[in-house]
Amino acid sequence: MATYVFKAMDLTGAKATGEVDAESKQVVADQLKSRGLIVVDIKSKHASKEISLDFLKRIKAEQLTIMTRQLATMISSGMTILRALYVLEAQTENKLLADVIAEVRKDVEAGLPLSGALERHPKVFSPLFVAMTRAGETGGVLEESLLRVADQLEKEDSLRRQIKSAMVYPGVIMTFALVVLLALVTFLVPVFVGVFKQFGGDLPTITKFTVGLSNALKHQFYIFIIGTVGLVYGFRKFKRSEWGRPKWDAFRLRVPMKIGDIVQKVALARWSRTLSALVSAGVPLLAALDITAKTAGNHVVEKAMAEVIESVKRGGTIAEPLRHASVFPGMVAQMVAVGEETGALDSMLAKIADFYEDQVAAAVKALTSILEPIMLVVVGAIVGFIVISMYLPLFKVYDQIK
Repeated sequence: MATYVFKAMDLTGAKATGEVDAESKQVVADQLKSRGLIVVDIKSKHASKEISLDFLKRIKAEQLTIMTRQLATMISSGMTILRALYVLEAQTENKLLADVIAEVRKDVEAGLPLSGALERHPKVFSPLFVAMTRAGETGGVLEESLLRVADQLEKEDSLRRQIKSAMVYPGVIMTFALVVLLALVTFLVPVFVGVFKQFGGDLPTITKFTVGLSNALKHQFYIFIIGTVGLVYGFRKFKRSEWGRPKWDAFRLRVPMKIGDIVQKVALARWSRTLSALVSAGVPLLAALDITAKTAGNHVVEKAMAEVIESVKRGGTIAEPLRHASVFPGMVAQMVAVGEETGALDSMLAKIADFYEDQVAAAVKALTSILEPIMLVVVGAIVGFIVISMYLPLFKVYDQIK
């Protein structure tokens, strides 16, 4: 038996608080409902003494997608939203997601619409998710909107996994190269240093550099750790700052070796897929454009969308500003123009998204094939530099003996 502190309100809106001894939160909620109260919040009075590692957990896109599909299925079967949320709360294995669903359920019990309850958790439910849910509530097609949201989440997750899988090989190679470098500099170089002291004389420049690096890693390793942490922190702050983010996003589009092309194609696929989903769900055009701009993930695309929004407010088209935006190819502007003329903008945007998602998959494969030999050359160059720097003094001694 535990003690719970509750907050509730009656049908007139009067607030009620108090403490209840019960087996679980669900029992407390049932008791309050039997008294004609609407549950606002229930918390345990005494904090648990168990060590919580919730900060290490997160809600995966796959789990959110499954939850959305289950909610749509239950609503389409005639189940009330409140009962469906109770079921989801009970069967969701991810504790963080279950807690969020519980909060959403309490807000719905308190009288908020589902979209309003979701909007109170922006870290879990994106503006796209909330807007499509609200459009479904307004049009009486909530289950269809939720299914569209689930499809959108699956597409975004698939695109994200493609990029991550392409980065696995370079990441493994560079990690291996770093480990080899540290091992050689830390364990091999000191052995040669002892030999060089017996020979005497002046060492070659690259040998001095390698020996100095070895000494620094052995005796001032904390400087490298602090420097690395500082660089990572500074870079993250730079990317998120108002003046740094536009520069970083523009630079990413210009990175050579097809990396910039992939960044552009990913941004276009995400933009067209998001706008298509919002338009097909019945979200008002200006609101859809605004949400698409906020979820674009690239400042260059956001800037172009700001011009599109201004054009639509003036009674213009979406396609016209896109023709003057460098990040949007001419094909995209032409297809959007056709979609506006025929009244099939959502299907045309979906075709654009399909095209660029296929392009991303092909570009990622091409990038991987280019990176493989480059990574091998990098690893060989690192090992070769250290080996040559260690053997140069030996060659010099051999020439003097000869």
